Amino acid sequence: MDRILRVLVVDDSAYVRKVIRQMLGRSPFIEVVGAARDGEEALTLVRELHPDVVTLDLIMPGMGGLGFIKEQMSRAPMPIIVVSIANETSQLVLDALDSGAIDFVQKPSALATEKVFEMSDDLIEKVKAAGNVRLTAMKDAPVKAAVKSQSRSRPKSTSTDIIVIGISTGGPQALKYLVPRLPRDFPLPIAIVLHMPVGYTELYAKRLNELSELEVSEAQEGDEVRNGRVLIAPAGRHLTFVRTDSKVITHLDARPFDMLHRPSVDVLFRSAADTFGRGVLGVVMTGMGEDGKDGSSWIKSKGGMVFAEAEESCVVFGMPRAVIEAGLVNRTIPLERMSDALLEAAYGESTDRR
Repeated sequence: MDRILRVLVVDDSAYVRKVIRQMLGRSPFIEVVGAARDGEEALTLVRELHPDVVTLDLIMPGMGGLGFIKEQMSRAPMPIIVVSIANETSQLVLDALDSGAIDFVQKPSALATEKVFEMSDDLIEKVKAAGNVRLTAMKDAPVKAAVKSQSRSRPKSTSTDIIVIGISTGGPQALKYLVPRLPRDFPLPIAIVLHMPVGYTELYAKRLNELSELEVSEAQEGDEVRNGRVLIAPAGRHLTFVRTDSKVITHLDARPFDMLHRPSVDVLFRSAADTFGRGVLGVVMTGMGEDGKDGSSWIKSKGGMVFAEAEESCVVFGMPRAVIEAGLVNRTIPLERMSDALLEAAYGESTDRR
């Protein structure tokens, strides 16, 4: 990083404001330039201090975090990271992401203990990533995308059997743009790893299901992998596949333990390649880090294909950059055209298996 990020901390607790300031102060690339106790004060300080990133509690007296996000985004969009207690604000967190917040850090409920500092590394990493966010890449989710069923049939030469997607920062918004644009008779199953804290993937899947023609749900142990179904890996467990005599079902497991993320895109992609061989299309979308690079290599080694989201539409161009620079990508596609690309792959049109 070649610049110091200016951060505004917003929380109604003086203790939490102090702790977050101390956490962020561990990084030489971050400077906390101010602190606010509610949304109204935060709006004023943003205008006066011009921070690069805001960390934001959601439940505050007066104007809460959600009100701040909506007002600030209408004035001048900027990177906002929600820092809040998960169990008490689950629906609010999803509302915040819908309204423009780019990421979420779970604040421990035991605020008077050293556990608060356990989130320090995660917070620093996400604040630094927020400094590179492309706000112009944020997409409004459709109320209900107007999609038409496909009257065509799949040619026998089509060998794609499943689509697996890996996505992180900016993912909730991107998936709500992409998935509702696929028709209800989409002829392939889709499995997704989205990096979210425990307790959020089920709620998110339900919201995405309401917007989509496809059936969207959080994956459960033993779910059948079938056409037109979208399964989202539950936070805290890896999603893999098991082939039985007549069908493929899901398996959920905390193992392997040595992965940076759980669920891991690499684990999903490798299991898909082992199960479906050259019939896998892996899609690596917006997110920080390199999760998905090793799994994409495994997909390619089995003869499958890999698409990456183009830099121009990524909120954070980390994960796609990793697979592109590794030479693992068949096509690089902006979010606006990703649904068309998936339809082309599903129906055997305009694909490149180099």
